[in-house]
Amino acid sequence: MEWFTAPEYWLSRLVFQRALAVVYLAAFLGAALQFRALIGERGMLPVPRFVERVLFRHAPSVFHLRYSDRFFSAWAWTGCAVSVGLIAGLDSQLPLWGGMLLWLVPWALYLSIVNVGQTWYSFGWESLLLEVGFLAVFLGNDEVAPPIVVLFLLRWVLFRVEFGAGLIKMRGDACWRKLTCLYYHHETQPMPGPLSWFFHHLPKPFHRAEVAANHVTQLVVPILLFTPQPIATAAASLMILTQLWLVLSGNFSWLNWITIVVALSAVEFPTTAPHVAGPPLWYEVVVLAVATGLLALSYRPARNLLSRRQVMNRSFDPLHLVNTYGAFGSISRVRYEVILEGTAAAMPYEEAEWREYEFKGKPGDPRYWPRQFAPYHLRLDWLMWFVALSPAYAGSWFTALVERLLENDRDTLRLLRRSPFPADAPPHYVRARLFRYRYTTWRELRETGACWHRTYVRDFLPPTRLETEAERRIPY
Repeated sequence: MEWFTAPEYWLSRLVFQRALAVVYLAAFLGAALQFRALIGERGMLPVPRFVERVLFRHAPSVFHLRYSDRFFSAWAWTGCAVSVGLIAGLDSQLPLWGGMLLWLVPWALYLSIVNVGQTWYSFGWESLLLEVGFLAVFLGNDEVAPPIVVLFLLRWVLFRVEFGAGLIKMRGDACWRKLTCLYYHHETQPMPGPLSWFFHHLPKPFHRAEVAANHVTQLVVPILLFTPQPIATAAASLMILTQLWLVLSGNFSWLNWITIVVALSAVEFPTTAPHVAGPPLWYEVVVLAVATGLLALSYRPARNLLSRRQVMNRSFDPLHLVNTYGAFGSISRVRYEVILEGTAAAMPYEEAEWREYEFKGKPGDPRYWPRQFAPYHLRLDWLMWFVALSPAYAGSWFTALVERLLENDRDTLRLLRRSPFPADAPPHYVRARLFRYRYTTWRELRETGACWHRTYVRDFLPPTRLETEAERRIPY
């Protein structure tokens, strides 16, 4: 079937596959380096406890069969190794079926991690990576030209990401319709980047123009993805430029980067396609069968787009094959931060010396300038932003975090930039206080060197200590 493939997209596929492998590497690397404190055997939300109460069919994962920290570590590092192999083009050195199986490996590995990751893995970019990673399995390698139906499904993903984000904004916070959301967003976003302070201080008319341009990019341009070339390439290129602007203005894990990766698959690069043989019949049958199934599963995400009660970042099946996306339907006007402090004093008096724990990405010390971490994802820092929005987000993991700090837990402290206590002398008490943060002005920055100004609001968690052995023996 000559219509089945699009040889002119061979370079688009190559760039897409290598870039997707880089995103996979960032995801597996984050899992390998952070899991022990988050979901390990002594983690804040342990996997063994999770799989005891959640059935396999609701969250398919190899860790339902067996879990140990050593096994999880090997699983995550295997994902890193496979990702490196894909970056190097190992799939092109294999026969078609072997390349497809190789691309299936990181998808299956990461699915097992996401489905037991609980709160730490509850964000849209996890499902987006799995959905796009599954499509990559059927995109083929150098033995065949890229199949048109898979390229179409990648554009369908990109359409849902952008159009869904545009609709959730128009249906959500009024500031999107008034073009004023960027008066606040760069200051109140979950994890500011090194340039966010400067973005915030751009003139307000420029911010209004940014929002208007965003509406065009998310509500009009996605439709052009399904038009003939070169219009589709122009539409995808505009989306890539918009995403790069977002990369510069904040730290959004790999959300922006994987959106760029998907958009690259729609770009027709001006190059001569190499001659390849026609696809084998079994490959055509498999691709068409999978495409038919995915289109059938697209019913609920498509219905969600048209619904007045549109939801963001929802998976409709446990394999995360077809999902709904969206971001920042509402914008916070004020930034709050939960600051954790400890003291070595025997009693938690206010006049005791309280020392602050410093995180890698989330604001803390007003003089500490934000760093660029994306596409690497600092999961604890990100959840701390939600806790500051509302205590309702401080589930059992927050209590467990405080306990780990009181124990000077090595794996937990590795998630932080700095602990104020020596490894052999944990604090006697830990408390949490809520502060209001705002960016400093140009004048304040010159005079103090601080990019943030903060004001104490209230106590978030009173001074807390570990129970003594005698207290644990007392019946209540």
